[in-house]
Order: sequence, then structure tokens, then C-alpha cells
Amino acid sequence: MQLAKSIGVSQKAIDYWERNVNEPKSSYVIALVKTFDLSFDEFFDEID
Repeated sequence: MQLAKSIGVSQKAIDYWERNVNEPKSSYVIALVKTFDLSFDEFFDEID
């Protein structure tokens, strides 16, 4: 819930992303990268 609040989405949205029901918009990907202090390469490398 803390992550959802910090990037401005619902907890349900995060749940859907985690379960691959849908994907975050690019603006949320940017927010996630900043929140976790990662580069885009690091972020997307972790997904694979």
C-alpha cells in the first residue's frame, strides 16, 4: 500500500502489475524507477 500511495496508484493496480494482468503506463514506470533508485536498464533487467 505504501508503494501504491507513493506513486499515486491504487493497491489493486500494483496487484495487477505483479500478476501480469496488465502493465503500468510509462509515467508509472518512471515513478517506480525513481522510487527504487534504479536505472531503466536495471529496472527492465530485473523483469526478465
